[in-house]
Amino acid sequence: MVDVLRKKSPRAPSMALDEALDRVMKAYDKDRLHPAPTEVVAQNLGYKSANNGSALSAIASLRYFGLLERPSEGYLAISKDVEAYKFAPDQAHKQALLEGFLTKPPLYADLLEKFGSGLPSEATMRYDLIQRGFSPQSADVALAAFKRSADFVGYFSAQRRSQQGDASLAPDFEEDSLPTPALVEPVQKPVSHPRDMLDIDEETDRIPVRLPGGRRAWLLIPSPFFEGDKVRLKAQIDLLLTQDEEA
Repeated sequence: MVDVLRKKSPRAPSMALDEALDRVMKAYDKDRLHPAPTEVVAQNLGYKSANNGSALSAIASLRYFGLLERPSEGYLAISKDVEAYKFAPDQAHKQALLEGFLTKPPLYADLLEKFGSGLPSEATMRYDLIQRGFSPQSADVALAAFKRSADFVGYFSAQRRSQQGDASLAPDFEEDSLPTPALVEPVQKPVSHPRDMLDIDEETDRIPVRLPGGRRAWLLIPSPFFEGDKVRLKAQIDLLLTQDEEA
């Protein structure tokens, strides 16, 4: 007897991020952020109907990337992040949003964390996906979409730049010099390196920042550094600035 109850592969985009963005932008031009019936959204995305495998697969991929939301049963709406990307004032904002889209699917976030220093061979990644429950065929589709999406975002190039730091923020002073107490509490004993003052591991990047009066601060950035991390860091800096103004 043939087993008709086949195990489904884990959820993952079958469409690369660049194609997903291209399609959702066309839909945005039609209905903006207004919720619309699934059938209408499918047509706005370039499909004849929502009642076919290609349209359903595309809609699922766009939802995995956070480009589409389901506000209610039978309706879909384009996310505000798509509008933010379309009207981003500069490339830095676009890049931050792209990395947010890329890390939205749980599978992608997991793979980027696991292989953060660079992707292994295609055979190794295919084997990894099959071990996660993908069928060989679905593993090939998911892997192709993932690699194309990462290349489109330039994720690993961005990671290397982040690890190297911005040279404009690194003046010609010795790394061993003592950091300002802007980010750490004062200590009573002398130290030879900022790492001696903080409990950080080898995966943490130390980015020096010059301050007025010859002082300096250090930003400690973990790797990988996701979009949500950037939001929380900015919020903390904004809080510090607010406290200064109140004082």
